[in-house]
Amino acid sequence: VQLQASGGGLVQAGGSLRLSCAASAQRLSRNPMGWFRQDPGKEREFVAVITGSGRSTFYADSVKGRFTVSRDNTKTTMDLQMNNLKPEDTAVYYCAASHYGYYSGTAAREFHYWGQGTQVTVSS
Repeated sequence: VQLQASGGGLVQAGGSLRLSCAASAQRLSRNPMGWFRQDPGKEREFVAVITGSGRSTFYADSVKGRFTVSRDNTKTTMDLQMNNLKPEDTAVYYCAASHYGYYSGTAAREFHYWGQGTQVTVSS
């Protein structure tokens, strides 16, 4: 199973970016997927998670109201629309998928497949 993340880049504070993640295995189309981010020297942190059906989403408090996670199960893809970006959003963003077909939380340990990461840099 491979996950491919794309869409990162450099943007000014207040701007927007859209990240995309494509999974190579159709069997992940009903499994929870999520976005995490990591700064150098810091632990990977939860950003957003979407359940397999897409009906439920979960966000870190720091991004709530600014980021929106969505998925297209016909294509096994997941997006993260990021609006009103702030310098503190700067990090490498990773997409992830669970091996299991049920939601079990937002901790990174609940996700078993990881993409390679895409850099998001927000300038002030």
